[in-house]
Amino acid sequence: MTQLRSDLSRRRILFGSAALGAGALLSACTSNEATPTEAQTKAAANSSAGANAPGKQVTIGFSAPAADHGWIAAITNNAKAQAGAYSDVKLQSVEAGADAAAQRAALSTLISQKPDVIVLLPHDGKELNAFGLEAMKAGIPVVNLDRAFPDPKAYRLQIKGDNYGMGVAAATYIIEQLKAKGVSNPVIGEIAGMDELELTQERSKGFADTLAQNGLKVANRRAARFTADSGQQEATGLFQALPKIDAIWNHDDDQGIGVLAAVNQANRKEFFMVGGAGSKKAMEDIKADNTVLKATVTYSPSMASSAITLARLIGQGKGMSDLVELQVPKEIVLASETITKENASDYLKLGF
Repeated sequence: MTQLRSDLSRRRILFGSAALGAGALLSACTSNEATPTEAQTKAAANSSAGANAPGKQVTIGFSAPAADHGWIAAITNNAKAQAGAYSDVKLQSVEAGADAAAQRAALSTLISQKPDVIVLLPHDGKELNAFGLEAMKAGIPVVNLDRAFPDPKAYRLQIKGDNYGMGVAAATYIIEQLKAKGVSNPVIGEIAGMDELELTQERSKGFADTLAQNGLKVANRRAARFTADSGQQEATGLFQALPKIDAIWNHDDDQGIGVLAAVNQANRKEFFMVGGAGSKKAMEDIKADNTVLKATVTYSPSMASSAITLARLIGQGKGMSDLVELQVPKEIVLASETITKENASDYLKLGF
């Protein structure tokens, strides 16, 4: 609820700034005797009217996998909370089922109910691409979250985290710390997420590319399943394979709970670790500075809140008040930020 109030406050601030910007635009035009373009005039009017003011009622269909993971749970919770902030939005949730086929069946039923917009986090973007094409062909804009559809025609808007950038951020932090410690020829381990997902592959590529640019490489890589149990299992195998380690990047803070359990079980604390995604528990551990976890790189579930806000604008035919363009953009990629002991307090409110 605190996050929701914060989001609403931010929207009010943005609206106020946008309205002020509109006034400044008109004043500037008068003083310089310049004529604004039609797009600028419409954008100013849209800002003055307020993109967040109640408008046409919009029904948003929503689907995400079951909340068997903290990040996934936060996606659904954020979407529901954001929809509840608008008097003109009705959220129509459908079960995602156990796999992509089950989610596809549920979403096909949703198409027949003709919502104004559909927001979904797919089990697998490639497998659900055909659904996106079907919905778009039926005239229902699709907002795709996180797991990308390969065909741009399958979505009206795609919002995702910067998976490659996560790897870059994690490697950059590790390189900086190793240099500060004067470590030469470091032994670096990696505990990835689900290897069949493109997002995992992108994270590992960003990590490997950045290390390689600095003459470094991963000594041993294990793929877990984004769960605490799999994190503990893969970390145990990593410790057995590497008698000495200088740094580890673990892609996911939920599976990191298991990694830290394996650290304690093996009594292996000669290294430091970087996490991934930005869970509240990870941030608390980083702030307390009492484990090997010294940083995490963000992949925020706040994207679901943004997806609902932008789906509403799409459904109402509005653009974003802070942009001159009259439509919501096609692609949004969220930057991956590095959370350390020094800034953990600032980010705790965004943890899941």
